[in-house]
Amino acid sequence: MIKIAIFGFGAVGQGVAEVLLNKRDALRRLIGDFRVVAITDSKGGIADENGVDLLKALEIKRKRKRLPEGITTLDVINSLDFDVCIEATVTNIEHGEPGLTHIKECLKRGVDVITSNKGPLVVAYRELADLADRKDAKLMFEATVGGAMPIIKLVKNDLAGNEIYAIKGILNGTCNYILSRMEKEKLSYDQILAEAKELGIAEADPTYDVEGIDAAAKLVIIANSLMDMDVKFEDVERIGITNITPEAFEVAMDKGYTIRLIAEVDKVERILRVSPRLIPIQHPLAISGTLNAALIKTDLAGDIVVVGKGAGSKETASAIISDLIELYRC
Repeated sequence: MIKIAIFGFGAVGQGVAEVLLNKRDALRRLIGDFRVVAITDSKGGIADENGVDLLKALEIKRKRKRLPEGITTLDVINSLDFDVCIEATVTNIEHGEPGLTHIKECLKRGVDVITSNKGPLVVAYRELADLADRKDAKLMFEATVGGAMPIIKLVKNDLAGNEIYAIKGILNGTCNYILSRMEKEKLSYDQILAEAKELGIAEADPTYDVEGIDAAAKLVIIANSLMDMDVKFEDVERIGITNITPEAFEVAMDKGYTIRLIAEVDKVERILRVSPRLIPIQHPLAISGTLNAALIKTDLAGDIVVVGKGAGSKETASAIISDLIELYRC
């Protein structure tokens, strides 16, 4: 019996709970029997060693916007027996909390960790990876980089034995939506941003996305975990998309190019940057809408391109569930 604790019950945590409910039988065939023994959010939580009623937990969260008070995540970590933690709390790339503490404390106990939280890995990837090794626990984080688009396991498993020279791609769906709409509609950045906010594609405060912060955080995780580099967020050369104009697209299109926000790490050239770049119209990275894409340069397999949805509760849950299956496949 696999005992699961879910920390963070926002869109991602709820998405995971829905998948565990809706695909219970299929998952049991893949990983064996399981139960969720705890769910927490920033205000409280529910814990039951015999199994939490996921449907009831979802109803409570959606009706009250919070779980019952009286139990904290650290209470669960310190007092409850569980095998794997799904850490889906809010990302903070400055100090990584509260997720950093949650992950550390679970790994210290030898508990496997699956996370969608970029903050802890940006701040302390090497420390967490070393701690997991010492405690014979697993640290899984497919959901931190590409959402439903697989990168981490693709490189570690399917491209095992390859040396990764460089990875570059589109790692933020909000920016890609804005730029591809500007290209198509010939409207200003401000006009398309307003549209993106109305559609829920952009946050009320879109700074994290449009200034390239989100893409830079993902790039740091890629560089450190897949290319054995030792870089920090401050090492990323970063320019956002706020100064891109419709006129810039007209000039680019006349020459057979478009403009996309490209995150790039090149181990040989020592490149680590996020910036708007000219991309040939027929290039694999010239994608539209909220899609993400990555081009992986290898020594044996050549260039590998992967494209997929990079955000959304269901899409992120897909990556988390894939990590769960990777951990416990029968």
